[in-house]
Amino acid sequence: MEKFKGIIHSFESFGSVDGPGVRCVVFMQGCNMRCRYCHNPDTWTACGQEITAEELFERVWKYRSYWGKTHEKGGVTVSGGEPLLQVSFLLEFFKLLKKNGVHTTIDTSGQPFSKNTDFIEPFDELLQYTDLVLLDIKAFDEILHKELTGHSNKNILEIAKYLSDKGIPMWIRHVLVPGITDSPDELTLIADFVKSLKTVEKVEILPYHTLGKSKWENLGIPSSLEGVSPPTEEELKKAKEYFK
Repeated sequence: MEKFKGIIHSFESFGSVDGPGVRCVVFMQGCNMRCRYCHNPDTWTACGQEITAEELFERVWKYRSYWGKTHEKGGVTVSGGEPLLQVSFLLEFFKLLKKNGVHTTIDTSGQPFSKNTDFIEPFDELLQYTDLVLLDIKAFDEILHKELTGHSNKNILEIAKYLSDKGIPMWIRHVLVPGITDSPDELTLIADFVKSLKTVEKVEILPYHTLGKSKWENLGIPSSLEGVSPPTEEELKKAKEYFK
C-alpha cells in the first residue's frame, strides 16, 4: 500500500523565533488565506515536495543535537503556509516525534478549523501529540479580517476557544501593521479576547516587515501595502501595553 504523503515547502534547521528554544521548522505548502502582509506567498499553492511522515521525521531528526535535552531548549515547529490543511499528515508526523520525545509546536492561523467530522476527528487526535500552538490572530473585527485575508475570522476565534477548553498551551501572535491593525479599538478587542482564554502562555506582537516583498514581485503579485513602513519601537511598545 502506498504511504500517505504530505506536501512541504522547505525546512529551517536552526529556527529561534517559532516556539521555545532552538527549533527545526518545517514549512508546509498550501494556504487558503491571502494575507496582505504575508512573507511566504510562495507557500499559497499546493505545489511542493511530496514526502511521507517517516521521511520527514528522518530529515528533522538529523538536527536533534541542536535542541538540547529538554523542550525548553527546542524541538520541531510545523508552519507554512497553513499546516492544518494537512491535518492527517501532521498527525502521523507528530506521532513519530512524540514517540522519540520531541517537543512539538504548530504555527497556525486556524483558518481550516471546522467541527465537521473530516477535520475534527484527526485534529482532536493531533492535539494529543501537540505541546504548543502558536495561533495568529490577524484581526478581531470581522470586516477588517476579511479585508486583510479574504476570509472571515469566526472559526479562527472559535479554534482559540476550543484549544483553551482542551487545555492546549498557546502563544498568541498579532502582526502590527501601522494604520491597519494597530488601532486602539482593535488592540483592545484582541487583548480582551486573549485574556478570556485560559491557556495563553505568551502574547507576541510582531512588527510588520517588508522581507517578503521580493517574493511578491517575483510571483507577479501586486502589493496593497506599498508605502507602508514597519512600526517604530515606540509603536510596538504601546501595542504591547494592551496585553499586560
